[in-house]
Amino acid sequence: MTSTSLDNIRAPAAEAAVTSREGFDLHELRSVVEVELVLDDYPLADAEVDRALVYRTGDLRDRLGDLDQAAALRNELTRALHDGPGVIVITGAIEHGVVDRATEVFEQIIAEEREAGTGGGDHYAEPGANDRLWNALEKLAVADPEVFVDYHGSDMIDLASLAWLGPGYQITAQVNAINPGGAAQMPHRDYHVGFMTDEVAERYPIHAHRLSPLLTLQGGVAHCHMPPETGATMLLPHSHKYELGYLAWRRPELIEYFAQHHVQMELNKGDLVFFSPAVFHAGGHNRTSDVRRMANLLQISSAMGRATEAVDRERIVNAIYPVLLRRQEEGLDPAVISCAVAASAEGYAFPTNLDRDVPIGGLTPPSQQDLVREALANKTPPDELTAQLVAHRHRRATH
Repeated sequence: MTSTSLDNIRAPAAEAAVTSREGFDLHELRSVVEVELVLDDYPLADAEVDRALVYRTGDLRDRLGDLDQAAALRNELTRALHDGPGVIVITGAIEHGVVDRATEVFEQIIAEEREAGTGGGDHYAEPGANDRLWNALEKLAVADPEVFVDYHGSDMIDLASLAWLGPGYQITAQVNAINPGGAAQMPHRDYHVGFMTDEVAERYPIHAHRLSPLLTLQGGVAHCHMPPETGATMLLPHSHKYELGYLAWRRPELIEYFAQHHVQMELNKGDLVFFSPAVFHAGGHNRTSDVRRMANLLQISSAMGRATEAVDRERIVNAIYPVLLRRQEEGLDPAVISCAVAASAEGYAFPTNLDRDVPIGGLTPPSQQDLVREALANKTPPDELTAQLVAHRHRRATH
């Protein structure tokens, strides 16, 4: 059985002691990637598909009500993402009807932004190859808070986020629609060091390269049936374990190896995929003539890290709180409400102004999430919570 301990972040190989792009070694990468996945090491998984682990929502959900079983489940997902292939799929996580409602909202916003000449850029693909909707989290909340609650009140997104990051995580979301004929992205790693040039990345010591992927969880929600020919995400399982990977992804040898050895897992509408941001990955080539392949990409950040996008979480809370309050009265599962709060409100108390935002009754002052959860418990009217959030924001300012 693979060890569950993460106490020791992998010790660097001798040749990796200096962070230099010249240290890239294809043979070493192959020794890391070309390994057998032992399914018995992951007893809660339903199957191994394309060298990744597949879990079924029903199986996982049955365990969440028991504290010990839920902890064992999170530990297994952590091992799968850290010591295992670095890629997991959770099937049937979000109901088709909820996904379809969100798709309608996203398509409308994309059309509006296209008409206005805004949005649509991509880090790793040619302009026009796909449609991007940045800050889809906030835009969905403001456009249709009812859909937001049903969509982001996801216990499976919450489960994966807790397994990798712990509480207080921050979700950002970016819709990526690869149009028919849209070309593939370049293989790459992601935030934080993956967004740096080689020259900048080389200035960071190797332990920072090891730490970077532990601060973020990459994920995606399939908004349609997504076989490989539609441009399903290309992934290289186990590649997150190669320590110089942040300096390797632009190398021609790596690009060629990725082209020959990547996998493309077929996803169905409502499935979730999660992977370490250090796994080499890329949006695929949409080889169809009539399928617009849409995924909502989730970049979930540790409370102790910072996300890529600026998100006005106070604005999101004000948009969805009346819906949460009403749904609570109607008997909506408290776990769904809790997940929606975690997806929307700021869950970490810092940074703040400790002269004015004083810790009372604990080591930290209340976070935005604390205020929202207390308001729901007390059935606080929306206008009163709005005033509390404004006061909370003012207390955190330096002047």
